Amino acid sequence: VGPTAVGKVTSALFSQQLHGEVINGDAYQIYRHMDIGTAKITPKEMQGVPHHLLDIADPTVAYSVAKFKKAATAMIDTVADRQQLPILVGGTGFYLNSLRLNLPLGGKAPPTAIRQRWQVALATNGQSWLWQQLAQRDPDAAQQIAPANTRRVIRALEVGELTGRRFSDQPQPA
Repeated sequence: VGPTAVGKVTSALFSQQLHGEVINGDAYQIYRHMDIGTAKITPKEMQGVPHHLLDIADPTVAYSVAKFKKAATAMIDTVADRQQLPILVGGTGFYLNSLRLNLPLGGKAPPTAIRQRWQVALATNGQSWLWQQLAQRDPDAAQQIAPANTRRVIRALEVGELTGRRFSDQPQPA
């Protein structure tokens, strides 16, 4: 885990000597066509070492940490079944911590009606009003989520409704 372009890929190429395969844990490198700005490894740089979970999602479709955890867990099992060492690399701590800490990621998707209701409220009242709703219900979460990040604001409000607990009280990675 580390920032872009600090050599994570280079160190991962040592996996060839370890009989390993690389599993990407970067939240942006999973998207197709997002090579520039993510320091995504090129086929030449791979030097024959298998790399997984690169270019697996369309950038117009949201990809979640829950989807990553499911795909990465399956890939770890597949690589291990081949008697190879799965080596996780990437710069997104939350993605990797979802595996390392086996974080609970909410189970069922929130009911569409709850999300739609908050989206309609956003369209009707604006992002400032929406954020104020979060600030009233969960001031700690509101301090961590920018008003312009309406997707996260809505998610925090959903979690509160679904669980009866504040979003900020949910288990977080260490």
